[in-house]
Amino acid sequence: MTAAAAMEGRRPSGTSARFGRRFAALLYDAIVILAPLIFFTWAAVWIAGGRALLRDSVGGIGAGLYHSGLFAIVAGYFVINWVHSGQTVGMRAWRLHAVDPRGRRMTWRAAISRFFWAIVAWAPAALGVLWLYVDSEGLALQDRMSDTRIVRLTGP
Repeated sequence: MTAAAAMEGRRPSGTSARFGRRFAALLYDAIVILAPLIFFTWAAVWIAGGRALLRDSVGGIGAGLYHSGLFAIVAGYFVINWVHSGQTVGMRAWRLHAVDPRGRRMTWRAAISRFFWAIVAWAPAALGVLWLYVDSEGLALQDRMSDTRIVRLTGP
């Protein structure tokens, strides 16, 4: 049992979360992360003096930095939440928890690996996530490749 689950009186069930809950949590997280992305975009446009970021006269360096910043915000949101509490805001709402195979909190390395594999899994029409329906343990691609799990929480 993870520390966060113990504090809330909930336990990871060991049951791999299905596609519907994962997708719903991702939608919640998209709404939550929209605010920092908008603020970052506003700051980038302000710093650029109102110029279009994609038409940078210095060989696209500004656009590259902007896109790298967006990526860092999204990656940071997921990785930091998975490492510190095992849950993002969307995962809390849908009673999901990210753990290692023993039900413990993820390491930084595992969380970063999970994030990159999640991009691969969700990108082609969520085929890597839908893989959980044919996997013998009900694991999605990012679960299998990063040796982590998304499980449903049981209890009050």
